[in-house]
Amino acid sequence: VQLQASGGGLVQVGGSLGLSCKVAGGTFSNYVMAWFRQAPGKEREFVAGISRGGGSTDYADSAKGRFTVSRDNNKNTVYLQMHSLWAEDTAVYYCAADRFLRNTRAFPSEYGHWGQGTLVTVSS
Repeated sequence: VQLQASGGGLVQVGGSLGLSCKVAGGTFSNYVMAWFRQAPGKEREFVAGISRGGGSTDYADSAKGRFTVSRDNNKNTVYLQMHSLWAEDTAVYYCAADRFLRNTRAFPSEYGHWGQGTLVTVSS
């Protein structure tokens, strides 16, 4: 399974940005999907996750009310729409997938497949 994240860039504080992650090489609807991020000098942290069918989502406290995760199983793509961005949201954002998880999980070690990351920089 290959994951290709895109959509990162430079945005001002309070702005919005949308990320995409396209998955190839597997049956996309079999995979629980998630977004993580890693800021310089920090550990990788969970941002949001979505169930196989898209009916269940989960968010880190820092993302609740500002970020929305969604997926289109016909396009093999998971999305992360981010609003009201803070400087603290600056990080490399990674999409992750796992076929065996029952539900989304917040620990990077539980995901078997990762994209290459896309950099989001929020400037003040």
